[in-house]
Amino acid sequence: MNLLKKLKDTLQATRQKLGGQLLNIFSSHQKIDDELFDELEEALISADVGLDTTQAIMSSLREKVRKTAGTSGDPQIVKDLLVDVIAEIITPPVSFEKPRLDHKPSVILVVGVNGSGKTTTIAKLADYYQRQEQRVLLAAADTFRAAAAEQLLAWGDRVGVQVIRQQSGADPAAVAFDALQSARARQFDLLIIDTAGRLHNKTNLMQELAKITRVLKKQDPEAPHEVFLVLDGTTGQNAVQQAKVFQEICGVTGIIIAKLDGTAKGGAVLAICRELHLPLRFIGTGEKLEDLEEFDPLTYAKALFEIDETPV
Repeated sequence: MNLLKKLKDTLQATRQKLGGQLLNIFSSHQKIDDELFDELEEALISADVGLDTTQAIMSSLREKVRKTAGTSGDPQIVKDLLVDVIAEIITPPVSFEKPRLDHKPSVILVVGVNGSGKTTTIAKLADYYQRQEQRVLLAAADTFRAAAAEQLLAWGDRVGVQVIRQQSGADPAAVAFDALQSARARQFDLLIIDTAGRLHNKTNLMQELAKITRVLKKQDPEAPHEVFLVLDGTTGQNAVQQAKVFQEICGVTGIIIAKLDGTAKGGAVLAICRELHLPLRFIGTGEKLEDLEEFDPLTYAKALFEIDETPV
């Protein structure tokens, strides 16, 4: 299955909510006018795109339409330009084009609130990089929840990767230190570190993540090479606020959005990309290990906003 088709299937709930509205908007207007733009704006907001991001999209769309067709053009031109505007909105800054994973071993620190799909996403990342012939090691540095290490161990067995862990309640930084030491000694290509996600206790979380970073830098001044934040796609606009907190705490370098399948809030991806000025690295498209896709802005925009002949 090609990526566009897979993303259309993943975003089916959002497309069902949005597709009919867009189809009706473009089929009911014979010309480009303010009423058309107003209806488009309402449709975007209803898809959980968010007010600020919707206004930015509409401003850019109006400008592109003015330059391309004026007010006398076919409304279908607006439909085509909408995909281009969306792709531009969610394209990452040039400085973040590719993950910095050319170091050996590279270290990815994975953060996110508990319940966001973080541990499952780590397993998918391990599988993804293994398929690229990378030797991957996992570290269970979420020692606050006893079940967290057990869950990661179970996934490690399934994926076929080793997991470094200590007893429940151990110092997370010690786990990270031992894991990097082992990764270096045994010449692993990539170390992926799971962390706790107790966002309600921001001070403790900040101190914990800062300590993990400090002990990693004792062995490698450039570590961690990437900090991936996992967000739950079903939380919509709330994910933006979560992300801002983690960005403040630990210098997030990339976003992964889990659980996009089955949610009608796929439009929130647009607000996340625009407001955080961070690249969206991967999206979770299902429950299987292989259901983790590199994010491509144009393909996502097409999957979300290309309108079928009949409502999806």
